[in-house]
Amino acid sequence: MSKPLVVIVGRPNVGKSTLFNRMVGSDRAIVESLPGVTRDRNYMEAAWREKAFVVIDTGGFYPEPAEDMFQQAKEQASFAIEEADVIIHLLDGKEGLTPHDIEFSRMLRASGKKVLWAVNKVDAPTREDRLYDFYRLGVDELLPVSAATGYEFEEFMDRLSSLLPETRAAEEETEYPKVAVVGRPNVGKSTLVNTLLGKKRMIVSPVPGTTRDAIDSPCTYYGKKYLLIDTAGIRKKGKIGYSIERYSMVRAVRSIERCDVALIVLDSLEGIVEQDLRVAGTVGRYGKGAVFLFNKWDLVEEPEVTYKKYMEEFRNKFWFFNHAPLLTVSGLDRKRVTRVFPLIDEVISERRKRISTAELNTVLRSALSHVPPPVHRGRAVKVFYMTQVGTEPPEFVVFVNHPEGLKDAHLRFIERSLRERFSFSGTPIRVFVKGRSQQA
Repeated sequence: MSKPLVVIVGRPNVGKSTLFNRMVGSDRAIVESLPGVTRDRNYMEAAWREKAFVVIDTGGFYPEPAEDMFQQAKEQASFAIEEADVIIHLLDGKEGLTPHDIEFSRMLRASGKKVLWAVNKVDAPTREDRLYDFYRLGVDELLPVSAATGYEFEEFMDRLSSLLPETRAAEEETEYPKVAVVGRPNVGKSTLVNTLLGKKRMIVSPVPGTTRDAIDSPCTYYGKKYLLIDTAGIRKKGKIGYSIERYSMVRAVRSIERCDVALIVLDSLEGIVEQDLRVAGTVGRYGKGAVFLFNKWDLVEEPEVTYKKYMEEFRNKFWFFNHAPLLTVSGLDRKRVTRVFPLIDEVISERRKRISTAELNTVLRSALSHVPPPVHRGRAVKVFYMTQVGTEPPEFVVFVNHPEGLKDAHLRFIERSLRERFSFSGTPIRVFVKGRSQQA
């Protein structure tokens, strides 16, 4: 299910990041072992009065002020207009209205999108007269707020919540796998998608998707149906008035959120780079299945040597996903593209796999015989049993007398033991610890 997207725009130094931190909970700890996740502070999930949404701080995409501030602002506005369900135009109550604000506001009003105009740095009733200057924008409603102190923040969030569209889960339901094609810009995603959809054996019928202007493309391969999600987001890149490079992770995450399996596309000519790790880390964070595709393989000059080198690099850099299938392909000349579908089937099957409690405990006993539980505060940690509690991704709970005594190293070893015995190829698995008294 895709959550509504709220985008904060405005001039530099109006307080976009401060408002973003307050909306997502600035004191919220972000502890992730996956690459790149902790750095993506400009894109986070939030909730207000039981309504969940995703909020984006466009200022977070610009670590240093651009030389052309107006161009930067236009890029933010273009992105917000293209992607957002609701746009927050944040204005500076201290500085007052500027020509820049007026131009920005015109762009947003012309878009027809839902826009919330908020005047920041209004931190007391006596300062609400700072709003008067901004009525020249000709908007129906101006909301005072202080992102720094929280003044009028609840009223601001209630108004935002009222503008959020209802999320309809039924639109997302389908009996066949949802597949996202993701990767950094210029790795050949568009060509690969067109090749996947253009096979003679496939029946293609584009239908409207559930996200803004997205196209979900059902296709059939040897009688099996698949849904390539949000393919319009890939095809339309030439028409978008903002930097694809800068905002590409947002597009990727929107597709990853909705998929069952992500096809993570890598560039065979450039090898593995940091942004590839961030994309894969996001797939793992959302618990989705993965198939890695080294695209443009037809252009590689020494295939055998390059393959050996990339496999070694893949095992080292994608340690958190080195159980996933990897395939060398060419979207341009269709090399090995048909082998993608059996790999998707394999990963889907692994994600749905259920293991009996008896089998799990055989693996658990073996694992703990190699790495015995530690002593916690002078008392032995006793492990009772493990059972599976979920699928897609597979989830397991280990019951112990002292949950805090079973460390991450033990959980990683248990996960490794589960993979050695049951594979779970291409899918993350989750292992949790719960307390249980010895008398229970």
